[in-house]
Amino acid sequence: MQPDAAALPRGSRLGHAIGQNIGLILAGAILALAVAGFLLVYSIEQHRLPGNFELTSTVNNAIPLVFAAVGQSFVVLTRGIDLSVGGVVDLANALAAVTMGKSLGGALLWSAVILAVGAACGLVNGLLVAFGRLQPIVVTLATLSIYQGLAIRVLPAPGGAIPPAYTNLLVNPNAPWALVYIGLLVLAWAGFRRSRTGVDLYAIGNDEASARALGVNVLRTKIIAYMLDGALAAAAGLFLAASATAGDATTGNSYTLTSIVAVVLGGVSLFGGRGSAAGAIAGAFITTLIVNILFFSHVNPLYQSFYEGVFLIVAVVLGGAIGGAIRRRR
Repeated sequence: MQPDAAALPRGSRLGHAIGQNIGLILAGAILALAVAGFLLVYSIEQHRLPGNFELTSTVNNAIPLVFAAVGQSFVVLTRGIDLSVGGVVDLANALAAVTMGKSLGGALLWSAVILAVGAACGLVNGLLVAFGRLQPIVVTLATLSIYQGLAIRVLPAPGGAIPPAYTNLLVNPNAPWALVYIGLLVLAWAGFRRSRTGVDLYAIGNDEASARALGVNVLRTKIIAYMLDGALAAAAGLFLAASATAGDATTGNSYTLTSIVAVVLGGVSLFGGRGSAAGAIAGAFITTLIVNILFFSHVNPLYQSFYEGVFLIVAVVLGGAIGGAIRRRR
């Protein structure tokens, strides 16, 4: 049983708080290093510091991954994993490109429909995992192919159009207004974390058998986690379509892996029960900044995945070592 933090001495309370949030603390430290590295490389290459354009581009490039990573974190917290994220992003992207038309009102209406489609995709995953008792990695790998096939059926070739007003609303190219959506996402997570479902989510991730014995509705909670994941992956597809002002049924494929990378870099444990959306958001920005650093370092794009993988392994190993050392000291 976890000790009551309020009953611990002041020094022990501090150590307890650090231990409980070690993943987020490490994510913040890695993000600070990534920002410093980007500033250094950019200033050497461009002979000036980044300005509003660079800040806006970085935020707009990161925000689809932010939503995909936060969605992935819901599933990972239950000791699951969702490999269908890229397929849902593709499907949402394709649907947005062929349905939104030219008016902002119509685009917003279709956005709600597309988010519902994403939630439905998550529902399918959740039902198969919870009621079918199938392994999440197997289920979501299969549905990844299904959702990608549906996306190509909807939009066989890149094209379609996104209303300019919709693009300005989601990813305004003149200023980093997309940060507002990230702020709203953090507030929504804070409310969810304190809800009964949020508490149940962490309980399942820590010990599913104990959670079930304590009256947690494990099946319902897992289904909700996958539905939220699907809805947020669809939101990532909408932001991606708004950035590109058109659709592509294959452009979201990379988000399956990068959403997992962002979750891990953000300190969300792949063993469940530990982590937060704030960490996943930090991980998404770290991943985006790594790509920017490699680009301005003139690294051949063919080798970028190699360096991203090396960075991920180093970050995970160091994070695990530091976290283990702190827990041993406690």
